[in-house]
Amino acid sequence: MSQNKTTENENSVPDFLQSVTDAQQRQDSEKLVEIFSAQTGFKAKMWGTAIIGFGSYHYKYDSGREGDAPLAGFSPRKGKIALYFSSKYDGREALMAKLGKHQTAKACVYVKKLSDIDTDILKKMIAASVKHMQSIYPS
Repeated sequence: MSQNKTTENENSVPDFLQSVTDAQQRQDSEKLVEIFSAQTGFKAKMWGTAIIGFGSYHYKYDSGREGDAPLAGFSPRKGKIALYFSSKYDGREALMAKLGKHQTAKACVYVKKLSDIDTDILKKMIAASVKHMQSIYPS
């Protein structure tokens, strides 16, 4: 079985954020670090080369594949920021409806800039998602 490419590492989150070339996206990412840290209670850590994750859980699939993943996180991508949450927490649909301008794909929510969304709703989403993930994967 192949190794997971996206693993927690000791790379510097501040150094990574300084490498984000778009000034607005860099500023939004710095604010997201504050929001995610406050909502999860975990320090920002790099996962792979471009994901900033908070907390972690260990999963094991029926196929035998297993690994670790962040409880929640985000990644500044070209032209958008990918927010990573569980896709199955209670109240998700209602919160998504109130979030603001975004796109979705499975557990990913894409936003162009932080001012396009309601950060109070984002905080609720983060908290609900982490609570859900911790109930499925207790540490």
